[in-house]
Amino acid sequence: MAFAEYDVVIQRDALRVYYFLLDPGNLPAWRDGIRGVELISGAACSAGAIYRPLLAGAGFRPAAADFELTATRPGAELQFQVVVGQARPHGGYYLSTERGGTRVRFALRYRPSAAEFLSYGRLRRAMKAEVAQLERLKTVLEAQRAAA
Repeated sequence: MAFAEYDVVIQRDALRVYYFLLDPGNLPAWRDGIRGVELISGAACSAGAIYRPLLAGAGFRPAAADFELTATRPGAELQFQVVVGQARPHGGYYLSTERGGTRVRFALRYRPSAAEFLSYGRLRRAMKAEVAQLERLKTVLEAQRAAA
């Protein structure tokens, strides 16, 4: 099992962070390689909703990585499962109030196939890079606060 997690404290209240994360349309603002996101099934921003991110792929072809929101708890937790694509990790954002801000933990777990164990190191590095993008989320949300 491959696992990666990262956390930051964002100087914003938990509900504001939660609702920003809940809207996949905000992903391009802080996640590398995502150019846009479209709802393809279910009620927007609720458990069961399936989204298709427009990813930059090899040769400028979009890569498949549809994901489903699997759990939503306002101000506390969002979980998702990639349902289409080469890799299908499960992930989540876990929020808690801390020192006038919100601690956000982004965790990913993935069970690689037998063939993927040969590239386990590369896979783990890629997962660590994904969760570390929380630093960009912090920058974006705190910049919104400064502009307000």
